[in-house]
Amino acid sequence: MYPLLFRTVLSRMDPETAHHAAMAVIRVLGVPPFSWIARSFTRPDPALSTSALGLRFDSPFGVAAGFDKDVKGAAGLFALGFGHVEVGTLTAVPQEGNPRPRLFRLIPDRAVVNRMGFNNHGAQAAARRLEKLRRRRRRGVIGVNIGKSRVVDVADATADYVRSAALLSPLADYLVVNVSSPNTPGLRGLQAVETLRPLLEAVRDAAGRTPLLVKIAPDLPDDEVSAVARLAVDLGLSGLIATNTTISREGLATDPAVVAAAGDGGLSGAPLRARALEVLRLVRDAVPADFCVISVGGVETAADVRERLDAGATLVQGYTAFLYRGPLWARQISRGLAAR
Repeated sequence: MYPLLFRTVLSRMDPETAHHAAMAVIRVLGVPPFSWIARSFTRPDPALSTSALGLRFDSPFGVAAGFDKDVKGAAGLFALGFGHVEVGTLTAVPQEGNPRPRLFRLIPDRAVVNRMGFNNHGAQAAARRLEKLRRRRRRGVIGVNIGKSRVVDVADATADYVRSAALLSPLADYLVVNVSSPNTPGLRGLQAVETLRPLLEAVRDAAGRTPLLVKIAPDLPDDEVSAVARLAVDLGLSGLIATNTTISREGLATDPAVVAAAGDGGLSGAPLRARALEVLRLVRDAVPADFCVISVGGVETAADVRERLDAGATLVQGYTAFLYRGPLWARQISRGLAAR
């Protein structure tokens, strides 16, 4: 049913409008008794239970940051069968993000271009919702992804990240420093080791006992990927997420005029698969076996998830394929993994 719905209705809607409509349904699914009913169909096989970051995950497959920016749909996403949800990206200062339109489908490539610009209601508002989630008896693992507020100069980024970390780390199961989105001016420059070290040290200290990870871009040269991975280990971080979206437009099947009309922004989806796998292997080669590596980018099927796990990923995340696969996507992944 979903492929027909996508072709005839959703693909004709503005992508961001369609996302908000989907989120409205997901939020309803997070409320009992709807959550109980949904979970009875989507609960992952107990054999998929995974330990990482000192936490227990129902399955190794979760939702990447960007889908639930403001901690409004996490309960519903758990009801759909995801093993964890990473919320955000959240900023210390609330911000509207970039002007619309800012989300574009590249349907022949099963991909998306976004230049959302960290649109969110801020860390303080998110903290209130996280407090409510933590009071629920049954909830999955919740990661919190933080980024730089747009109004804050890059030179003052550390204090801005620390402000978010201090608010959100006590309420997060794990915390992620996002320095790799292409949609905030100057942000990716923070991935350079010499600037990244003091930033991560400060956020690590603010995060306290909460596991801290850093998320990197696929566009980093191989040697810089390895250098950041070694830095994360050296600083005592708990893990690394590889990768964010890419600014590359190579090898796309979509009409070049459509790609050009989408403009700047981060590309996600199937075209990212090969590079995300390469970066995963580079990171795994540079870190100890017990270091948590979360792989994201171009993941669509259970076979994709299994490939990442076999390549050394501790956990795997997806986002873009949700648009193309529909609400039973996590259930499909779990069943495919359990069957193998």
